[in-house]
Amino acid sequence: MTEQLAPKASQMTFAKALNAGLRRAMERDPKVVLMGEDIGKLGGVFRITDGLQKDFGAHRVLDTPLAESGIMGTAIGMAYRGYRPVVEIQFDGFVYPAFDQIVAQVAKLHYRSLGRVKVPLTIRIPFGGGIGSPEHHSESPEAYFAHTAGLRVMAVSNPQDAYSMIQQAIACDDPVVFFEPKRRYHDKGDVDESFGLEVPDGLGMGSARVVVEGHDVTLVSYGPLVKTCVDAAVAASDEGVSVEVIDLRSLAPVDYATLEASVRKTGRLVIAHEASQTGGLGGEIAASITERCFYYLEHAPVRVTGFDIPYPYSKLEFHHLPDLDRILDGVDRSLGRPNSLSGTEEGE
Repeated sequence: MTEQLAPKASQMTFAKALNAGLRRAMERDPKVVLMGEDIGKLGGVFRITDGLQKDFGAHRVLDTPLAESGIMGTAIGMAYRGYRPVVEIQFDGFVYPAFDQIVAQVAKLHYRSLGRVKVPLTIRIPFGGGIGSPEHHSESPEAYFAHTAGLRVMAVSNPQDAYSMIQQAIACDDPVVFFEPKRRYHDKGDVDESFGLEVPDGLGMGSARVVVEGHDVTLVSYGPLVKTCVDAAVAASDEGVSVEVIDLRSLAPVDYATLEASVRKTGRLVIAHEASQTGGLGGEIAASITERCFYYLEHAPVRVTGFDIPYPYSKLEFHHLPDLDRILDGVDRSLGRPNSLSGTEEGE
């Protein structure tokens, strides 16, 4: 069963929930400053910051030059001086010019200074495909950052988490890379605005969440594919298969306790993400769960991912992105049922 929010929750789009969360963080702390390309008067290309410059002033919502390395370097200096900068990377593929700043400076300053320097910096990155954009606008670079010690990495999948987790990220003294699934910006959902920095147990920024309970297969995802995985669980139930869907929410650190408890119950694990398979987060989760749950597994973990290719032209992207059928095929593989790889039951 899906979790239910309190009756006082109101309907918001994902984008509006992010906007409301940013607004709340700025109201709470005058040291919160937003920076990015076209985020001021325009409100960002996805209008996530719409109206914030008007209400808080150009000194707190800064339109920057088109220079990601410079934006990030400036944000590092501001964090060093006690501000809480929130940087918007306009599109996922635009983060690479700032990559050196993030992995060589942001991730290491706290450790390098023996804890004397905190870097309360939030890096917002719209990520993933599904909106028909050209190359460099539909990347899934999360594994690069999850691999980098010193960074927290979060990926939200619904309006409630967008609202509360952006506030938690901004309030955190660690640097946070905050991934937002751009094809979900217009999705609507319940948002309880009393959930901000204070949230119920299990909804903190480091916790995974069981979205749908089940007992046959554990299906793990994050960001844009969580909704697709829920649809897959519904479709699988029509065939008598009970799928437990888990939204990771935090990619670094990963809440392995929640994953382990689920896999010990189901004995099977399927991981779905848009990023390419090789070196992707799915491989790390599969290996870690195998180490923790080897004697409980009834089948090797299964990955359902994007292909190991540069992101394709927009007309071909839906062949590349894992969809309902591919995820259900992964569930069939984990159950040893006829699937796209075997054509027969595995082991025959």
